[in-house]
Amino acid sequence: MLFIFLYFCLQYIKKLEIQKMKKALVIIALSIFAVSCSKTAEVKEVKTAYVDTSVLMKEYTEAKDLEAKYKGQAEEKGRQLQAEIARFKQDAASFQSQAQANGQAWAQQRGAELQKREQQLGYAQQALSQQLQQESGVEMDSLVSGVKKFIKDYGKKNGYSYIYGTGDAASILYAEEKYDITKDIVKALNDKYKTAPKTEEKAPAKEEAAKK
Repeated sequence: MLFIFLYFCLQYIKKLEIQKMKKALVIIALSIFAVSCSKTAEVKEVKTAYVDTSVLMKEYTEAKDLEAKYKGQAEEKGRQLQAEIARFKQDAASFQSQAQANGQAWAQQRGAELQKREQQLGYAQQALSQQLQQESGVEMDSLVSGVKKFIKDYGKKNGYSYIYGTGDAASILYAEEKYDITKDIVKALNDKYKTAPKTEEKAPAKEEAAKK
C-alpha cells in the first residue's frame, strides 16, 4: 500500500511540474510577442522622405534668379571685352595683308604689338571669368546653406525622422516615389522667397566702392 501511495504522489508532482512548465512557456511566448509588437510599432513611427536636389535647384525661383543675374552680368561686362576682341581680329587680318608691303621691320614690330594685345585680352577674359565665378560662388554657397537649414526646419516641423537627398552626388539608389517630397519643398521655398523682402544689396559693389 505504501508503494502505491508513493507512486501516485510522484505522478501528481510530475503533473504539477508539467503545468508549471506550460505556464512558463506561455508567459515567455507572450513576452516575445509583446517585444516584437513594440519593435514593429517603433519602426512604424519613423517618418522618412527624400528630396531630389538636382530638381530642387532647377525649380527653386531664387536659384533661377541668381543664375539669370550672373548671366546678365557676364553679358554686360563681357560686351566691352568682346568689342576689343573684334577689333583685334580686324587688326590681325589687316596685318597679314600689309606685312609684305610694309617690310620686315614693320612686320616684326606690328606682330609683337598684336601678340601683346592677344595676351592682354586672354588675361582679361580669364580675370572676368574668375571674378564672376567667385562672386556667384559666394552667393550660391549662401543659398545652398539656406536651403539645407530650411529642409532641416521643415523636417522638424512636419515630424520627419530622416530626409534624404538624391541627385548628382546621391547615395540612395532606390526609393519609392510616395516618399518624394521634392515638390513640397520647392513650393515651400518659393512661397518663402516670394514673401521675403527684396534688398538692393550688392556686397561686392559696396566693398569695391569702399576700396576706391
